[in-house]
Amino acid sequence: MKKRAWIFAVAALAAAAVAGLLLYNGVIHFNNPSIRKYPVRGVDVSAYQGTIHWDVLSRQDSLYFAYIKATAGSDLKDKSFETNWTHAKNTDLAVGAYHLMRFDSPGWAQADHFISVVPNEEGSLPPAVDVELYGEDRRNPPSKEAADGILKALLEKLEAHYGKKPVIYATQSAYKRYISGDYTAYPIWIRNVFTKPILSDKREWTFWQYSGRQVLKGYEGEQRFIDMNVFNGTKEEFDELFKR
Repeated sequence: MKKRAWIFAVAALAAAAVAGLLLYNGVIHFNNPSIRKYPVRGVDVSAYQGTIHWDVLSRQDSLYFAYIKATAGSDLKDKSFETNWTHAKNTDLAVGAYHLMRFDSPGWAQADHFISVVPNEEGSLPPAVDVELYGEDRRNPPSKEAADGILKALLEKLEAHYGKKPVIYATQSAYKRYISGDYTAYPIWIRNVFTKPILSDKREWTFWQYSGRQVLKGYEGEQRFIDMNVFNGTKEEFDELFKR
């Protein structure tokens, strides 16, 4: 019995190691949303994906939309934004741009920076604002009041310029800390790469980033993985919501 138990233990460890390796390399995923339930899928990209061949990428994995990183804070710009924006717009994808909010500059200044970079073009998806904690802010999170002062000014100015309610992207922890119970007029884009998300205030999400380790064809950068997302609805509902 002891020998059999030892064999089972070794086999279990080997299976766990193989599963871990497959997860790490993006072969299998914690989440694998049903394409029948979530037929509208999309990617979000940045300079880390390097050169993107949008004609190749756009034809994969039933992709329907793409969000492209444009800016961060009040002075940082993604070096690949213009190229990605131009080429993505020449595909059938619905295309939008996103901004990484920082806590070290006013919301109006961050909005001005985004507006100076991202064209206000008919048919584009609404701008998205990425709210998450990283670096020193993760160790010492800003208060809800400080975040509100930045985020509300940022959202209001973006909406006034683009004529669309911006989308708020958040990790589960950032959502609970800064968004939960507030910002109810804005579509929510939630990140959860382990399970299906349940928002702390029980509201419905619009987009779900379900994987950060998908491997697709069509890009050549230092990052071999790409983020995958689904829309919470049908293609008809997507087109109606975003007036496409």
